[in-house]
Amino acid sequence: MKVLLINGSPHEKGCTFTALSEVAASLNQNGVDTEIFWIGKKAIQGCIACFKCATLGHCVFDDSVKKLADRLDEFNAIVIGSPVYYAGPAGSLLTFLDRFFFSGGDKFFGKLGASVVSCRRAGTTASFDRINKYFTIKNMPVVASQYWNEVHGNSPEEVKQDLEGLQTMRTLGQNMAWLLKSIEAGKNSGVGAPKYEEQVFTNFIR
Repeated sequence: MKVLLINGSPHEKGCTFTALSEVAASLNQNGVDTEIFWIGKKAIQGCIACFKCATLGHCVFDDSVKKLADRLDEFNAIVIGSPVYYAGPAGSLLTFLDRFFFSGGDKFFGKLGASVVSCRRAGTTASFDRINKYFTIKNMPVVASQYWNEVHGNSPEEVKQDLEGLQTMRTLGQNMAWLLKSIEAGKNSGVGAPKYEEQVFTNFIR
């Protein structure tokens, strides 16, 4: 079992990384492998709604988004971390996730998901909700913790003083490891994945 943790901060080793590292350590202690992926500082091409991924099976832009989407089968769960900017996730992360989740298609189905947010003071719950919407549109069970998955501080050193926030990260890791093992045990006992109906698409006109 392996969990992908996406660091959506422009700071590779900042507050968001500190929170994700606490989740990763908890997962590792429970026998689950982890990988922290940093989206970097370079500009990320936004989705142009060409829908080529539906026929090609991958995004037309050959960059870090595509490369990570091509590896989705390696992971059983995804944790997405972001700093809070103006009560929302980092714009570069949202650009990354729009293409990542759209081009990845049904490869996300059945994987566990969780979001982690970091801020100085406020805006965490709005950011938390925004990221969780990626999971809930892709048939991904969302893993909970003892509180909303947030840490507070202006620096990694300050985040390390947020004892409740760090404990929330560790609990998240424990819950995710437990659910991953429970799913694996279910598969070994003959419990199969859900069988979905063909999806119906409607709008407000028809």
